[in-house]
Amino acid sequence: MDIVADKQQGGSGLRLADILVRRGALTAEALAAAEARAGGERLERHLVQANEVSAAAMTLAVAEYLRLVPIVLSRFTLPTHLFEAAPREVWSRLQAVPVSKCGTMLTVALSDPFNMQSLDELHGQTGLDIVPLVASEKDVQDLLNKLQASDKGPDIQISDILKDTDSEVEYGHEERATEESIERTLESAEGAPVIRMINAMLIEALRSRASDIHIEPMETVTRLRYRIDGVLVERPSPPKAFHNALISRVKIMSDLDIAERRMPQDGRFKIRALGKEVDVRVSILPTVFGEKAVMRTLDKSNLAPSLKALGLDDFAQRAMEYAIAQPHGIILVTGPTGSGKTTTLYSCLQDLNKTGVNIVTAEDPVEYQLTGINQVHVNTAIGLTFASVLRSVLRQDPDIILVGEIRDSETADIAVKAALTGHLVLSTLHTNDAAGAIARMVDMGVPPFLLASSLILAQAQRLYRKLCPLCRVPAEVQPDVLQANRIPANFFDGATVYAAKGCPKCNDIGFKGRGALMEVLAINDKVRDAIMRGLNSNEVRAMAVADGMVPLKDVGLRKVRDGVTSLDAALEVTGGE
Repeated sequence: MDIVADKQQGGSGLRLADILVRRGALTAEALAAAEARAGGERLERHLVQANEVSAAAMTLAVAEYLRLVPIVLSRFTLPTHLFEAAPREVWSRLQAVPVSKCGTMLTVALSDPFNMQSLDELHGQTGLDIVPLVASEKDVQDLLNKLQASDKGPDIQISDILKDTDSEVEYGHEERATEESIERTLESAEGAPVIRMINAMLIEALRSRASDIHIEPMETVTRLRYRIDGVLVERPSPPKAFHNALISRVKIMSDLDIAERRMPQDGRFKIRALGKEVDVRVSILPTVFGEKAVMRTLDKSNLAPSLKALGLDDFAQRAMEYAIAQPHGIILVTGPTGSGKTTTLYSCLQDLNKTGVNIVTAEDPVEYQLTGINQVHVNTAIGLTFASVLRSVLRQDPDIILVGEIRDSETADIAVKAALTGHLVLSTLHTNDAAGAIARMVDMGVPPFLLASSLILAQAQRLYRKLCPLCRVPAEVQPDVLQANRIPANFFDGATVYAAKGCPKCNDIGFKGRGALMEVLAINDKVRDAIMRGLNSNEVRAMAVADGMVPLKDVGLRKVRDGVTSLDAALEVTGGE
């Protein structure tokens, strides 16, 4: 369209050229000169490409001319799920980007809103009513390029991290070197591209709430994965040629030995980013194709500020509050690695942390540093074991003692005796359920009569993934699934069961955030008598359920019935219970 033509006028009654001149984006003289230079090219495109009118000014002028709403897409999140409404080729050919969908209306940003046929074609392709917006040609093309890059695979996007650097690094795969000088490694690790890549990984981890970053050497590639809500998700991978330099950079930040590549190493460092201060725990492990690094982010802001914030059911909440209010005794939290046991204990400590109370912990390692609490880092390499720390702690006039984990009979014996001599002891064990903690302590040599006298509460827990509330979809529960998992056929009657779908807000995973499922075994007189008589775990468990304890599996199924998680997600952490 010729923007100075009189026969096509917008709703304002002005020519597009008049609007540009009135807005001060162009003088009449410059317009006349541009018309002479444009030749057969569309004048509005010529003005933008020749930098005589900015893209933003042209977008605003076109929006006014056509009486449409303008939009800036430069900071817009790529809505990949909306592109599914039409073939990718159609969006590219029409230079259009879907912005949002509400009912049967699809809002679309167009770089050429004068092409009225494009609206008809999009309506025919999508079956939706099209609401047009005006965007600059560059903004639309940039989003379409990102869409194309995401379709091709993760390696395309790593260039975004490396662009605009002055490094003379060559890209591509190279033969794996058998040795590399320390000087060259150090120089590579301190290069701008490597620093930017590590920084980008850490920022991405914080933004996506990832708990761990895995940098893994494969035979021909380096794989980058993030553990988000308990599941490893693959991300755009750095070039294999950078692998040694990336690992060395992590070692430098963690104050580890970059020359040592044959032995595992552990370290930690602290970063400040996105308005928060986060501790990062590092583990380096030698593998057949090089060293693997795992960085665990320890964000103190993710800790529950109190026991109530954990979202327990009523029975568990009352039992836990009663247990931590006792002046002495032992509380055992059980579960597999990564089930949130430490977070639960820290939540208890934050309720107990008062000025008049002396709290001492023995941990391996100290994950979160808590104000007002004396925390000791266990170091078995120098003989500083849980047992030796506990002996020293008992001479520190403690009121409350946290033992990171009871691993052996010596630690179990000291912890129980500390509980019997006027101290409140909190600790963790690796067992499958709450009743299993009793059998495990007896197996480690604790006499049943001492355990019955000292144990206040045993608790088992798992972490489940919460459904994204914005994209969850109703789902039907198949009868064979209920039967296979021994779930009553009428358990979900009257409730809506949801499944995961995926949207930009949850990174297309379908889940966002995690919560704890807890099975709490309160030790009453019946259970004490059962411990004294040496009853097995199943008998103790049945006795506790009769007294009101909700088993882990039932806790998970209740979360499914409440629409908080999916049946698959609940069964993946409790299915065997």
